[in-house]
Amino acid sequence: MNLQPCKRDVKSVIELSERCCYHGDPQSLECRRQDVSILLPKNAEPEVMTPVADKETMPCSEFFISRTENAVLSVLLLFGCYSAILIPAYFPMHKLAITDDQYSKQEDVLNRSACLLSGRCHRRWCVERLKQLPCSSTLMDIPVFLQQEGSAASWETPPPLGLRGSQEVLARTLASLPQPGLPQSLRRDGSCRRCIVVGSGGILHGSRLGSHIDQYDVIIRLNNAPVLGYKRDAGSRTTIRLMYPEGAPSSADEYNGTSIVALVVFKSLDLDWLTSVITKQPLGFWSKLWFWKEVIDDIPLKAENFRILHPEIIRKTEEILQNYSQKRGNSMVPTLGAGAVVMALQLCDHVSLAGFGYNMQHPHAPLHYYETIHMAAMKAQVVHDVSSEKLFLRKLVAAGAVSDLTGAL
Repeated sequence: MNLQPCKRDVKSVIELSERCCYHGDPQSLECRRQDVSILLPKNAEPEVMTPVADKETMPCSEFFISRTENAVLSVLLLFGCYSAILIPAYFPMHKLAITDDQYSKQEDVLNRSACLLSGRCHRRWCVERLKQLPCSSTLMDIPVFLQQEGSAASWETPPPLGLRGSQEVLARTLASLPQPGLPQSLRRDGSCRRCIVVGSGGILHGSRLGSHIDQYDVIIRLNNAPVLGYKRDAGSRTTIRLMYPEGAPSSADEYNGTSIVALVVFKSLDLDWLTSVITKQPLGFWSKLWFWKEVIDDIPLKAENFRILHPEIIRKTEEILQNYSQKRGNSMVPTLGAGAVVMALQLCDHVSLAGFGYNMQHPHAPLHYYETIHMAAMKAQVVHDVSSEKLFLRKLVAAGAVSDLTGAL
């Protein structure tokens, strides 16, 4: 190959390069072209490398999808994931058929309830049978609703077993209640009264006890356990609904036919919430942050329909549960259901229970009658001692102080 045309004086090459870079950008296209022309022969042209097409290689434009297609695909995948999680929870895929054994149990429940309602109501029935239990005096003569700033014992422990640290806020809340004590309709007037505490247990589903429940003088419900859509099993009337702010029903229709909403104080801020609901003055943004769940601002009831459960109910319940607990000495928080039973014993001569009893031997059974959470979820909670509560309620049933309509205890 003849390289003579490429030979140049080195000095002239450098000078030409310097002139080019002096007059323009050293990286300019013109400069690079002149550098190339210096080094190449006159009849030679720069070799342009052309990519070799691979028949098995897909072009980049065909391998990667566009931004629009990527966005649409992401939305579809996200929707699919949410559907897989939410649809089974809110829209059960199939309804379990009632077996002959379950139908027979339903008939037993209805017959048991009918016998109790048709029987004669005896004054002081519960009190006389409570005397058979050890420490029965703990369960008697407990004040039900707060009507003043509390007894000396109330200030010894913080909520929910007491009111320590809540003096000022309690005074404001009581001032907003026109009738803070026991209403006239619940006072002992010489007549015999029947109570029923409607628990939230899944055992209530399919019981068809609704019409029987509505015949009781006092019907006690817990937190957000619904009536709407479940009247056939749970009834439609509500005399007292025990609840804390995070457990309040969000639907205004759930308060139809409710005589009393009774606040169970678990923290001082709960009293501020009740004051805001009664006075129709919403809580501030920072106050709401201290609730572990979003709380409602409005309950469509008059101020005279609100009460505060006396902390002695919860404290006495906790005290009696210590006798049945395997963890003696450790403070425990009773469930609202256990507290409601102790409250009912103060108000009525006959007390019945429906929807009580956790059967941990069936982890896939429904925990509540109104949702799809399974019984196994109770194993994750550490606040309540449901085993000791079940033993306590069984003792009450065995003594004849209360009646278990649904038979899960």
